[in-house]
Amino acid sequence: MVPDVSTGSDTRGLIVYLFGPGRRDEHTDPHIVAAWDMAGAPDPGRNPEASYTLLAKRLDHHVDLRTRELGGKKPPQHVWHCPVRTAPGDRYLTDAEWAEVARRIVHTAGIAPEGDEKACRWIAVRHADDHIHIMATTVRADGRRPRTHRDGQRAQAECRKIEAEFGLRRLKSGDLTAPRTPTGAERAKADRQGQTVTARQWLREQAYAVAAAVRIEADYFTVLQSLGIQVKFRLGPETGDVIGYGLAAPGDTNAAGEPIWYGGSKLAPDLSINRLRERLAAQEVADRPEHVADPNTPWCRVENALNTASAILGSDDDAAAQGHLDAFGDALHTMARATPDRHRHELVAAARAFNRARRSTIRADHQAATALRQAAKELAHASSEPGGLAIAVLFAALHLARVAAKWHEQRGHAQQAAAAEEAFRHLRAGYQQAAKPVLADLAHRAPRATTANRFEQDLRAALPDNADRVLADPAWAALTTTLARAETAGHSARRLLATVGAQRELDSAERPAEVLNWRITAQPNRRAQAARRRSTVSGTSSMSATPHPLATPVAMRPGERGRHR
Repeated sequence: MVPDVSTGSDTRGLIVYLFGPGRRDEHTDPHIVAAWDMAGAPDPGRNPEASYTLLAKRLDHHVDLRTRELGGKKPPQHVWHCPVRTAPGDRYLTDAEWAEVARRIVHTAGIAPEGDEKACRWIAVRHADDHIHIMATTVRADGRRPRTHRDGQRAQAECRKIEAEFGLRRLKSGDLTAPRTPTGAERAKADRQGQTVTARQWLREQAYAVAAAVRIEADYFTVLQSLGIQVKFRLGPETGDVIGYGLAAPGDTNAAGEPIWYGGSKLAPDLSINRLRERLAAQEVADRPEHVADPNTPWCRVENALNTASAILGSDDDAAAQGHLDAFGDALHTMARATPDRHRHELVAAARAFNRARRSTIRADHQAATALRQAAKELAHASSEPGGLAIAVLFAALHLARVAAKWHEQRGHAQQAAAAEEAFRHLRAGYQQAAKPVLADLAHRAPRATTANRFEQDLRAALPDNADRVLADPAWAALTTTLARAETAGHSARRLLATVGAQRELDSAERPAEVLNWRITAQPNRRAQAARRRSTVSGTSSMSATPHPLATPVAMRPGERGRHR
């Protein structure tokens, strides 16, 4: 059950909307189910003898009586509006049940506390089987304003109780860190334009993706503008410094043809200028690593950083863990851009889902996650996808998403835990699509039996407690191929198995051979490293000299904000 509190100043206009046909004829049988006084509240929906206009006028007079008693001096934003909707799949509530819901919400929100004879006047109008609209004027009989501080949060808490008592679907409790949801008008506009996401949602995803890839504040705005997004700044009155910003999607205008602006903090709390500055350097990082000839290097760094992040989430340092979760959100966006089209859509979906899991009320220590964030930004500039190594990175991300869900769950972050689980499901789907043909090819190239037997002896010596489970894993044949390649790259199979086996425990892994396979895949090629150290090649260009990789918007499914491409 979802309440959505807002305020306005047009009592008559809201009444006309409540009892009218709706913007798309979606209002069926609108009628009052509860009110401050059911005898004194005329119901335009249930009076066939009077005209609709007259009834709306009468109801306007009754509901807004208290503001008229102030001598025409209506306070600003004196109309309180709260739609309440059950979740999809919930049973239909009766009018009597909706009336109880309405009375409990106006009580807990401070609009009309039970037993308060001087409380605000209000009505609850039922539009359809699954929702009502509560409207009130926030002027009491004694001329005072009601105490509605944090009314939306209190209404949410009351809805959680109602769900339990009425046997409805239990929604996740929030902590005020979720981004604003699109309004009904925004959704209706997207529908009219044939889009599956609103301009607000599209801008949010672009902003997250760009912030994940750039290194300085100036680049953030430059790249957004290169995508066709309009940017305006809010400047301090004395210093002239940027203290805020707004974004407008291409072609998204109001009736007057003016751009519709969304402030950074209105897109998401961590997209405000202050939160961005915590993540982005104020100036170019002097010691930023240069491009390297080996395209595997960025992927190796990301894989190592993801494994480190998993370990941090198992520690007691919540601030560092929160910093790594935020950096992981960036990594998912850059991974999606650096991944081939065949399973990119799953990574894009995972990045979108994890945007809700990357923030909580715990203040993040961004400095602790510098390694992961820098590795993610390097990945945005990676020139190519290095085969199995990208799958190893995806496998590490899959593990981290599951650890993140558990971390949030342990701290009571219900919405974040659910978002991390959703990201995990998308990552798992992407991993399965990517890994299946690669593992099959590795198994097809397995070395001869004598070599496989030698690797079995190395396995039993290095990991005696898990050897039998690894050998029973269908991916053992693929692992022998990977071990053979590792030996060619200059590694000792026995020492390598001991090293990667100690990175994280294997007891809980369902497919331990797969785990070992991807950990070994991410190990550096020692012979190639030695050759590069001997090389005298110089003059590699820095990242700043290359075109920025974010030249096109975040990949969307067909029909999603198509005009912005």
